[in-house]
Amino acid sequence: MAALNHSYVPKLIWMLEAALFDAVSAFARLFPVDAASDFGASVVGFLGPLTSANRTAERNLRIAFPQMTEDEIKRLLHAQWVELGRSLAEFPILDRIVADTSRMEIEGAERLAEIAAGDGAVVFISGHFSNFELMPAAIVRAGVRCQITYRAMNNPYVDARVRENRFRYGVRLFAPKGLEGARELMRGLQRGESVALMNDQKFNGGIAAPLFGVTAHTAPGPATFALRFGIPLQPMSVQRIGNSARFRVIVHEPIRLVDTGDRDADIEAGVRRINAFMEERIRARPAEWFWVHKRWPNAVYKSEPPYP
Repeated sequence: MAALNHSYVPKLIWMLEAALFDAVSAFARLFPVDAASDFGASVVGFLGPLTSANRTAERNLRIAFPQMTEDEIKRLLHAQWVELGRSLAEFPILDRIVADTSRMEIEGAERLAEIAAGDGAVVFISGHFSNFELMPAAIVRAGVRCQITYRAMNNPYVDARVRENRFRYGVRLFAPKGLEGARELMRGLQRGESVALMNDQKFNGGIAAPLFGVTAHTAPGPATFALRFGIPLQPMSVQRIGNSARFRVIVHEPIRLVDTGDRDADIEAGVRRINAFMEERIRARPAEWFWVHKRWPNAVYKSEPPYP
C-alpha cells in the first residue's frame, strides 16, 4: 500500500504544477498586454539573478563575449532576465498579441506568401530569440502548411495546457522531438509540407561546429532534411520593439546548401552556416537570446577561469 501511495506523488506534483500554471495564466489575462509584459520583466528581472540559472547565463556570456568588461556583463545579464520575464508573461496572452496586428510586423512577408502559394517546401530554422513563439504564429498566419517541432514538457498536464495555448493562435501541427517526431517531419516533407525547427541548443552527438569561436554540438536535422529533399533552409528571427509587447518577425534570405555528393561533408557545411546565422543574430541583439541553457560542451564550462 505504501508503494502504491508513493506512486501517486509524481502525479500529485504534476497536478499542483498545472494548477499553478492555470493560476498564473488566469492572472496574466486579467491585465492589458503591456502591463502583463512589464510585470513579468519586473518579477523575473528580480528573481532570475537569485537562481542557479544565473550562473549558467553568466558563464555563457563570458564564453561568447570574452572581451566584455564586468559592467557590460552585469548589464547584459540583467537585460536577458528582463527579456525572459517578458516572454514568459506574454505566453498566456500570445493569442491577444497575434490578434492585434499593430503588435507584430512581418519583415519579408512576401517570402512567406510565396511559400504558402506553392513556391515549394522549406526547412524553417531559428533560435530562441526574444518571444520566439511568434515565429510559428507568423508562419501559420501566412497560410504556410508546416510541421513545427517542439519539446514536450515533462509534466503531461502542463504540456496539454501549452499545446492548448498554442492552438489559440493557430499553431496546430506539432512534431515532438525524437525519433517519432523525425519520422513525422519526413512524412510531412514527402507530402510537400514545410517543417520548422529550433536549431540553437546543445545536441549531444551532433555536428561539432563553431559558435562564437568555440565548438558547439549542433543538431544535423535541418541540414539533413534540406539536402535530402533539395529544398532551402529558411531562417527567421524575432526582435522586440522597445520595452513593449511589440515585435518584428524577420524572414531572412534563404540559405541554399550545396550538394557535392559527399553527404557528411555537406551536412557539416550546412550546420556551420546555420551556426553562423545564429551567431550573427545573437551578436546583433544579445539581450534577446536564451542564455540560461548550457550551449557548449561541459568541458568548456569546466575550463572557464573562476569569476569574481
